[in-house]
Amino acid sequence: GNMVEWCLPQDIDLEGVEFKSMASGSHKIQSDFIYFRKGLCFGLACFANMPVESELERGARMKSVGILSPSYTLLYRYMHFLENQVRHQLEMPGHYSHLEAFYDDKKGVLPDSKGTPSSQQPVHWLPSIHRYMYPEMKITHPAGCMSQFIKFFGEQILVLWKFALLRKRILIFSPPPVGVVCYRVYCCCCLANVSLPGLGGAVPESKPFFYVNVADIEMLETEVSYVACTTEKIFEQKRDLYDVYVDNQNVKTHHEHLQPLLKINNADKEKYRRLNDQRQMLLYSQEVGEDCSSCEEDLFILFFMEQNNRIFQTLMEVSASQDKTLTADHARGMGLDPQGDRSFLMDLLEVYGIDVMLVIDNPCCT
Repeated sequence: GNMVEWCLPQDIDLEGVEFKSMASGSHKIQSDFIYFRKGLCFGLACFANMPVESELERGARMKSVGILSPSYTLLYRYMHFLENQVRHQLEMPGHYSHLEAFYDDKKGVLPDSKGTPSSQQPVHWLPSIHRYMYPEMKITHPAGCMSQFIKFFGEQILVLWKFALLRKRILIFSPPPVGVVCYRVYCCCCLANVSLPGLGGAVPESKPFFYVNVADIEMLETEVSYVACTTEKIFEQKRDLYDVYVDNQNVKTHHEHLQPLLKINNADKEKYRRLNDQRQMLLYSQEVGEDCSSCEEDLFILFFMEQNNRIFQTLMEVSASQDKTLTADHARGMGLDPQGDRSFLMDLLEVYGIDVMLVIDNPCCT
């Protein structure tokens, strides 16, 4: 099995990290990177596989070099260093001086298992993010991460958006390499951003868990909301661990009451058309040199944040009104389909504890 051969500091609890930092099935590929979660920390590891003429190593030497941090947002800037180091470790095993120097330069105080000190709490994707905080919350990643996400899922991102907003447990399956799938986890969390103050105090946090494997089953059993990815097909059979299972582009749920959310309705198609129109305008403005500051990630995040804000703003206004009645016109004003999104709206009201009466039952009256 996998083993940790070296670490700093030496007294840190790394139980299970040897399986988190090397995805199942990695022996079939040459290199990969992987985001994962370990306790209150997030990790990034780079993996490489090199053929060797050694019976003891069964013809292949495989290693991962990784780092742990209380936040995942800045890990990517060390990707290049980790890629170089894992190659160095394959070619010259046991030489750790570069890693020691890196640790001495970057080390900080990690929170203990009880989560103290409070100033070191990990930066999760919070249920409510104020816009002025938003730049600090971004993950640093290669250009095109969001673009690939949209191209890969197409209109299905509107299905994922609803499940993310409802704080469902979303598990994404894909065979290795897993690095690009970790980015899909991140993009999925971006769908659920809300920047309205006073919302979501009792709402479960949407947690990006990134890569998980069978060693994480016990931990996942206690989670009420998360987004994660795995390379292990066995998870599909463990239905009590997830609400939504994504196999490549196929999004499915075994919960009967969530089945209606899988269907793309007219309002979803309209949102997807608007998103693509905005992307085309951005690309055009970049081509003619008018706008070099905006990027697709900002557009993507703000598109869904504004959509979410519009929904919750309306719901909060209706809940504060005298009759608390949510009509088909309200639904359309929120960019939702009065009929197609009825079950989504009902779930939303329940999850966020919003006291509103829905009166869009009869299709002939909308």
